[in-house]
Amino acid sequence: MSSGTGITDADGHPVAVTVTAGGPTPPDPAGPAPAAAEGGSVPPSRIGIRLAPPTGELLWSCTPEAARELAAELLRAAEETENAPAGHPVTVEAGRLRRGDVRDGDRAMTVESARTDGSTVHVTWKSGVGRTWTQAYAADAAIALKRRLPEGR
Repeated sequence: MSSGTGITDADGHPVAVTVTAGGPTPPDPAGPAPAAAEGGSVPPSRIGIRLAPPTGELLWSCTPEAARELAAELLRAAEETENAPAGHPVTVEAGRLRRGDVRDGDRAMTVESARTDGSTVHVTWKSGVGRTWTQAYAADAAIALKRRLPEGR
């Protein structure tokens, strides 16, 4: 990762993040880790995480298993954030609907596709349980959306 990741500190300052395989291993409060020859075992592989906010540098490390758990939690949080309803519905014309738009209402309805045929738009919706159907709208009909994905997604 690089400093252009969009990660910031609590004050909104950019934080450079570097992730490396193999270290660094944090110091053990009980003293230095025994060498492989002394204990007969090799220390576990580590993933190094370096955060460099304006206030100083932080070095963390974790096992590959913990890195996978962190990645899964970050992915879950990203999806939850993207799927959270906006503070208020957005209204768009039917002719401007795009795949991934979510209809405002008590049931989940997501746009699978939208095809314009003259002044009519044929929208294929998919329910939260996977059922699909197509509805026709006037191209200028106002459709209230709970969530709209950013352009290009």
